[in-house]
Amino acid sequence: MDTLADLLAKAWKVRRASFPDEIIWSLPLDTAVLSLTGEDCALDCAHCGGVYLRSMRPIWDSEPDGSTSCLVSGGCDPQGRVPVLVHLDRVRAWRAGRRMNWHVGLISEAEITEIAGLVDVISFDFVGDDRTIREVYGLDRTVEDWVQAYRLLRRHARVVPHVTIGLRGGSLGHERSAFDRLEELGVDALVLLVFVPTPGTRYAGCEPPPVDAAVRLIAEARLRFPASRLILGCMRPRGPYRSRLDELAVRAGINGIVSPSRTARQAAEERSLAPWAQRECCAFESPRR
Repeated sequence: MDTLADLLAKAWKVRRASFPDEIIWSLPLDTAVLSLTGEDCALDCAHCGGVYLRSMRPIWDSEPDGSTSCLVSGGCDPQGRVPVLVHLDRVRAWRAGRRMNWHVGLISEAEITEIAGLVDVISFDFVGDDRTIREVYGLDRTVEDWVQAYRLLRRHARVVPHVTIGLRGGSLGHERSAFDRLEELGVDALVLLVFVPTPGTRYAGCEPPPVDAAVRLIAEARLRFPASRLILGCMRPRGPYRSRLDELAVRAGINGIVSPSRTARQAAEERSLAPWAQRECCAFESPRR
């Protein structure tokens, strides 16, 4: 097995061969985060427990503002689907002049057909093994259900899969299988996240995966998806963990980072990467300067 330094060097070489010397700093201040269900979710997932819904704005109690885009999300029903057809009148009120990124879960074809005109991009959490699905989401579903949903969504919209490193309480296991399936299915852009132990959830007492192990997976993703834009997303631990993760992610050939740390900015400067800012959700395509 390659040392981490050797793996980073290989990943950096691939990045330099595939992309210009620039990097995206995403600060999603202009994206309104809306929940179709308020704080309600039927799943009570082990890593979330509805905690993250509390920071979203209930769509029925919010008015269009100065934002230039929206993240339309919400809790899931018992089958793992976000009820995307509720409050469509409110979604349309927000649509005018704004791009929309949706979280939809295991959506049906009738549902995606109904909302397709309101979608610019779909962020789809992709999971690579059945054990993780059962333990994290509590669903009696399989990876094949995720594969079918991903294929369905790509027929109707641009889809950016998200893979959370250490999703099962900080334990690694589903990530390389997720990469395997996404290689088969095709990926234009990929967002990588890292498990965060969150108070009030069943995984609150867990630890995030070792930072070097997370970075190794980021570098492997760069090698597996040489022409795909790779983004280090907003969900990742803070503090010293984030400082080291961000720096090494730059060395691993990441194309962009949400809310980058000082170490990421320094690493990009050392590698002569020209930064440019994006004030919306990282899943949106951004015009180059």
